[in-house]
Amino acid sequence: MAEHYFSDDPSGPHRPRTVRFRVDGHDYALSSDAGVFSADRLDPGTGVLLRAVPDSAGATVLDLGCGYGPITCVVARRNPTATVWAVDVNARARDLTRANADALGVGDRVHVSAPDEVPAGVVFDEIWSNPPVRIGKQALRDLLTTWLARLHPDGVAWLVVARNLGSDSLARWLGEEGYTCTRHTSVRGYRVLTVRF
Repeated sequence: MAEHYFSDDPSGPHRPRTVRFRVDGHDYALSSDAGVFSADRLDPGTGVLLRAVPDSAGATVLDLGCGYGPITCVVARRNPTATVWAVDVNARARDLTRANADALGVGDRVHVSAPDEVPAGVVFDEIWSNPPVRIGKQALRDLLTTWLARLHPDGVAWLVVARNLGSDSLARWLGEEGYTCTRHTSVRGYRVLTVRF
């Protein structure tokens, strides 16, 4: 069976490459590799999220499903006082995020962790995510339920989901679960959702 970017420990051969993109007038050149999400380019949905939500004011921020770290790196650079937790099941992705954060000089404020390594008492002022829709609907719902429960009562989650991958039904479900979920913007088929308690 083909290996997925949400595999815990990708065993396929390494194929290092550099992903270049520009956000907020800054050029980024992040290390990437085979076996991680959108290994060859900045994922279009992630790009929409980063450009649609230009500010981050949270003291403690979660990048849920960090991949090789584009959200982590941009948020940590934008918000020089924030502590950013970069969480991913994929060990290769975590190694890349750690290296990319260090290379940008923000590694001292970035905690790269597997999901079960985040201390139970940590709550988040902001959650940023291009969630792994392809893990399946129930698994995605379980994932979001787990991490949204750790959002500060005054906090906000920013999610980007493609319309053709179920963004509108996900928004309805979040509303049914008791969250206030609104569409912040829609760009090129991607919905950026704002989620609050």
